[in-house]
Amino acid sequence: MTNSSTTARQLGSGCAQPLLALENVGKSFGDLHVLRAVNLSMERGEVLVVVGPSGGGKSTLCRTINRLEPIDSGRILFDGKPLPAEGRELARHRADVGMVFQSFNLFAHKTVLQNVTLGPVNVRKTPKAQAEAQAMDLLGRVGIQNQAHKYPAQLSGGQQQRAAIARALAMQPRLMLFDEPTSALDPEMVKEVLDVMTRLAEDGMTMIVVTHEMGFARNAANRVAFMADGQIVEDGAPDEFFTQPRTDRARDFLSKILTH
Repeated sequence: MTNSSTTARQLGSGCAQPLLALENVGKSFGDLHVLRAVNLSMERGEVLVVVGPSGGGKSTLCRTINRLEPIDSGRILFDGKPLPAEGRELARHRADVGMVFQSFNLFAHKTVLQNVTLGPVNVRKTPKAQAEAQAMDLLGRVGIQNQAHKYPAQLSGGQQQRAAIARALAMQPRLMLFDEPTSALDPEMVKEVLDVMTRLAEDGMTMIVVTHEMGFARNAANRVAFMADGQIVEDGAPDEFFTQPRTDRARDFLSKILTH
């Protein structure tokens, strides 16, 4: 498997501004500070894997980028512009920023094909026949084209998550967010989903992946960010993070997670 870090740097190097920038972003739920002055930027084509202990703010970070959670302080820029607050502009932003959740969130009463075409037809205004042709191509890309006319309940968890990835890709997003996409899956289904994500990374998709899958972080990421207590404690190349973590907090985390 090839690491796409060189490609990512080349893709980003010619751009005047990063695709995504978080500047001193803060978020609280009551007295609980889940994000504390988070600063982060991403170039086009980069794959950033976010790791860290549960409750560290990783999922909230993802949700703020898609504006599923409004922030309390700081700002988030996408392609140089602040995130829209509401209305049609927000819908357009969410079309540009695909998201795959821990739970698959497929519409149970629609077939896989209908799930994948819904967004392009209703949001992108893609003609139905064109949307269906593109959807079948995407379902082939994630390895479940033969499941297109089944309902989600007829699929395995791994197949449902791959359908959810195809649904997000159908919107032709410029950034993909994955929030612990394998944590609800049986162990034997994890690999099939990670394989799809790895191919996306190799193809140059800009991705932020929150995961506990350290093998994926080592092999597919250009950068690993370690989050704890609402802050990005470390942000660097996978080799450096896994072999020479700079902080005691990261060393403690890795000593627990890599020995089991």
